[in-house]
Amino acid sequence: MSVFAAEFLGTMLLILLGNGAVANVVLERTKGNNSGLIVIACGWALAVFIGIATVGQYSGAHLNPAVTIGLAAAGKLAPERIVIYLIAQCAGAALGATLVWIHYRSHFPETADADAKLAVFCTAPAIRHTLNNVLSEIIGTAVLMLVVLYKVSPDSGLGAVDALPVALTVLAIGLSLGGTTGYAINPARDLMPRLMHQLLPISGKRDSDWSYAWIPVVGPILGALLAVVIFKNLSASP
Repeated sequence: MSVFAAEFLGTMLLILLGNGAVANVVLERTKGNNSGLIVIACGWALAVFIGIATVGQYSGAHLNPAVTIGLAAAGKLAPERIVIYLIAQCAGAALGATLVWIHYRSHFPETADADAKLAVFCTAPAIRHTLNNVLSEIIGTAVLMLVVLYKVSPDSGLGAVDALPVALTVLAIGLSLGGTTGYAINPARDLMPRLMHQLLPISGKRDSDWSYAWIPVVGPILGALLAVVIFKNLSASP
């Protein structure tokens, strides 16, 4: 499998299962309606595990532009490969979000809450405060990126269970830090589904909240770069 195909497939699975977990919780007349943040956090963690386990051997399963940019900044990915990863991730995220809409299509008309319909696709803060919201995304993504950086280090390889530490990290971030912004920690996970919310003929939808959309893009990238700085300083020879 090519790197492009792997990142496309892996990110599609990530969004299909992750956003699918959100849809199962927030849309009316689903079997999981109102089951809460723990179900969403577990759904996202398992989505990460499945995405990485499926395509990790082909592309490293970044599935996240912030991770790709962070690995390039850390010298673990050739800069000329960044664009291939980013395009594949964005295309996969768009398809994954579309498949969630198709799967739950009959439940959107049954749901009166337009904010809940938007939540199926993208994140929104519990309290709107630009600085705090950006910091939340920076902190969450820095935690994720540090785990990724140490996981890909030759001294801490985990062989067949490479997907597990990242999935557990995403679960921990969701349970511990997810209450503020919904922990996008992935620009493609938020931006492309938000775009699909704009484009798809969703019954009773609201606007796609584009005024907030830059935060789950910029915050995760800054968080990944912060993690690289920390990693390099901690790894530097005395």
